[in-house]
Amino acid sequence: MLDRTRLVNKAKSYESKMTTLCRRIVSIPSFSCQEGDLASMLASEMEKNKFDRVKIDKMGNVIGVVGKGKTKILVDAHIDTVGIGDRSAWKHDPFKGKFEKGRIYGRGACDQKGVMASMIYAGRMIKELDLAGDYQIWFVGSCQEEECDGLPLIHLIEKEKMRPDFTVITEATGLKIYRGHRGRMEITVVTKGRSCHASAPDRGENAIYKMVPIVNEIEDLGGRLADDPFLGKGTVAVTRIECQTPSNNAVPDECTIYLDRRLSVGETKEVAVGEIQKLPAIKKAKAKVEVLEYQAKTWKGLAVSQEKYFPTWTIPESHVLVQAGLEAGKIALGRAPAIDKWVFSTNGVATMGRYGIPTIGFGPSDEVLAHTVHECVAVDQLVKASVFYAALGPALEARVR
Repeated sequence: MLDRTRLVNKAKSYESKMTTLCRRIVSIPSFSCQEGDLASMLASEMEKNKFDRVKIDKMGNVIGVVGKGKTKILVDAHIDTVGIGDRSAWKHDPFKGKFEKGRIYGRGACDQKGVMASMIYAGRMIKELDLAGDYQIWFVGSCQEEECDGLPLIHLIEKEKMRPDFTVITEATGLKIYRGHRGRMEITVVTKGRSCHASAPDRGENAIYKMVPIVNEIEDLGGRLADDPFLGKGTVAVTRIECQTPSNNAVPDECTIYLDRRLSVGETKEVAVGEIQKLPAIKKAKAKVEVLEYQAKTWKGLAVSQEKYFPTWTIPESHVLVQAGLEAGKIALGRAPAIDKWVFSTNGVATMGRYGIPTIGFGPSDEVLAHTVHECVAVDQLVKASVFYAALGPALEARVR
């Protein structure tokens, strides 16, 4: 049986080192497709902390393996971040890793690279306390999640042939166990018109005017979307509108809107697209409805692409992984953690959403801080998270024997 006191005390002994490492991680800018410097640093830290195997894969994800057993557990943190927006709005320099009153501030502290410090020291503690059993843990710092969630783990599974048996997503949960979230899609709607001089608009066909009733019907559609007792309601929002026109003195011949569609239980790509296509204004305008495609080059120069459909997923509270997570949570917190869900989307859209690989979430900080100028993580939560990741293997192994 795992000695809780010994593990907790070991984690606390590394609090200062975890703080220093987290501050270093936050200080290295790592926007999507620009994660190379951070990936190299993390690989070096994994090697210093005696991980059994360390590599950076062809996409640019950094992978550190601890243990050599049969059961494969993936613990994932994406190391890319969104931009910083208006720098003057930040109280603390977003790339200083400011440590103040027990918290580390900066872009990525919460979402989500700061938790890599917890993961690296969890790996170290597993080895030092001889916690390894018939399992191995893959601690992964994944790339480009902010631009295309799930893509890095699809690469890991499809291209690197590393398919885990269980997954932990370390996005912020406030040290709760999360067991799912809504899916999402990015959709465009395009209307076509006929351009003419704006001094005589009746000679043309205004594509924007065709789009106006479509926008109104999409707003109304939002009130009729599916609901679920656990995940909540599906939503749809028009997030951008643009037009194509020869000049400001010409009637536009094309108008495009972009939709953010959040998917509740039972709402698939086909369902969501079909609901839009059936709108009367869509049919009248003969508008084109499409799911967007993500295309980019990784920091290693690999060309990647994916349709912007990210499936909904949940895992039952009774599942062995959730129960093992509750046990590991008790060890980390001294009490059973609460069970909840994310509001936003994560790399779990790949593991559980696409492949059905049992997945849960557990991470430090609060998701409401993500993408804000107040982003931070509490050091005591980093320490507790490290205990959770170190304790999960033994807790899971005891249930799957």
